[in-house]
Amino acid sequence: MGVVNVTADSFYDGGRYLIPERAIAHAMKLVEQGADLIDIGGESTRPGSHAVREQDELDRVGPVVSELARLVSIPISVDTTKSRVAQYALDHGAAIINDVSALRQDPAMASVIARSGAAVVLMHMQGTPQTMQLTPRYSDVTTEVVQFLDERIQTALKAGIARTNIILDPGFGFGKLMFHNLELLRRLSAFLTLHRPLLVGLSRKAFIGTIVDKSVEHREWGTAAAVALAVDRGARIIRVHDVAMMKDVVKLATAASQGWPAYGEEG
Repeated sequence: MGVVNVTADSFYDGGRYLIPERAIAHAMKLVEQGADLIDIGGESTRPGSHAVREQDELDRVGPVVSELARLVSIPISVDTTKSRVAQYALDHGAAIINDVSALRQDPAMASVIARSGAAVVLMHMQGTPQTMQLTPRYSDVTTEVVQFLDERIQTALKAGIARTNIILDPGFGFGKLMFHNLELLRRLSAFLTLHRPLLVGLSRKAFIGTIVDKSVEHREWGTAAAVALAVDRGARIIRVHDVAMMKDVVKLATAASQGWPAYGEEG
């Protein structure tokens, strides 16, 4: 899943693709590099970020979704917590709503998704983007996040969203300290008990930067290691900024963890 941030303040590429034409060109580049999905966001959810007005988010995302849907055949995801933005995106070609609030922020979101038959990403976040990194606490982070996502699955089902349309995201970096993120990565296979595809967003995250002691611009190799571990432990959708590089990482990690009979014994 290639990331296209149509924002002014995203932690890595904020401001680069705020102009729709640049965002579309970047998305097309990610498709050429091998992206299987594109995730478009018009509101930064980095720690400490400020909420964006609904109309502003719609003005950012709408033109990109509409044009991109005309140009590509792969699924388009829109990263939003606002039902009006989601409705517009779904009406204009999006197939997935990536909701970092797991349907909690906007009461109308679940029904919008259910009526459309779209897929939804349910992500765990402790607190809000404004508060999530202040004092995150868990007794057992993996168990608690699994339980939370199980509860959100039930909420989605009750709203009429098909089980087959639900994707789960443990929310690396969203209300987690470094050791919480590492524990989630170490025990990622625990989420397979929920029997839904697992999406992970590890790309260039702060905890990776802390470990490798690199600024956000130089965390690609740390990201590659985290992505390989995630694939080996059951992740099936990898949300990244660097599609070409991570595509190779995913291919090798998948071949090693699942086998690749097509190569045969001599491959």
